[in-house]
Amino acid sequence: MSREEGACGRIVLAALALAIYTGGLRAAPARAQTAGQSREPPPRVLLVTAHPDDDAAFAGAVYRITHHLKGTVDLALITDGSGGYRYATLAEPIYGLELTDEAVAREHLPRIRKQELMAGGAIVGIRDYFFLDEYDHGFTTDTDTVLESVWDAEAVRDHLVQIMERGDYDFAIGLLPFEGMHGHHKAATILAIEAAASVSAEHRPLVLGGFPCQFGAKPLRFEGLPGHPVTAVTGGEPAASFDRTAKFGYDDRLDYRIIANWVIAEHKSQGTMQLLMNGAPQECYWSFDANGPEGRERTVRLFERLKADG
Repeated sequence: MSREEGACGRIVLAALALAIYTGGLRAAPARAQTAGQSREPPPRVLLVTAHPDDDAAFAGAVYRITHHLKGTVDLALITDGSGGYRYATLAEPIYGLELTDEAVAREHLPRIRKQELMAGGAIVGIRDYFFLDEYDHGFTTDTDTVLESVWDAEAVRDHLVQIMERGDYDFAIGLLPFEGMHGHHKAATILAIEAAASVSAEHRPLVLGGFPCQFGAKPLRFEGLPGHPVTAVTGGEPAASFDRTAKFGYDDRLDYRIIANWVIAEHKSQGTMQLLMNGAPQECYWSFDANGPEGRERTVRLFERLKADG
């Protein structure tokens, strides 16, 4: 290369760099206005679930967060899912395994149910998964037994703290731990609340309890799980809700029940899950008192964005 060619090249590169630099400065305000049509950054959310099919409860809100607010949603799954074999009859020819046999299920269901979970996650836009693989020993409503002798609760709590610290989440969402709920569900949400309390303030997420609910039915009230004061909710009313019947798409012919149904359909090893299709038209979310006084306000603001944006 001649001296003249080298000088010319340096001039071109300098001009290009200047154009990129100044163009970037001019373009930044336009991106801030159009990204999610909001000045707030995209939300970061961690789902904390006991079983691989619990994610369906939050399908509508998660889809809106990832697709319309361009947020990120990750999922921490606490159990191995091996206890979900009793209603697996319809899945046996699909997977070529006798999944209603406990011994067969304990060996194969953890792998199968993780695959089902990730297939549903691809629909709603879940980014990453954390598998803690605690034992799914079967149905119980006894939360204390789960925390004291079935799971290694301390290890789960510590793992959740690490995940929350690294992920810098704005919200963590688990199933609402009301008294008649599966003990695994209650234990998972309790551990999420306790873990968040141990996270440094700059990385601490607000923890919400979510549950599908009905329009026109008697409102579900939740003031806390007896014996577990960390689950207290003053007033008992949900802070926010997501309307699965909200219309979108061409001629407003689509709604978010379709998304929930698609997620449910992926959990083919869980036969009774399929009965939940076209079920609850709403998802309700409670902010635990452990979040502090700003928790409810931030929750309301998030769900207002879910309605207004996109």
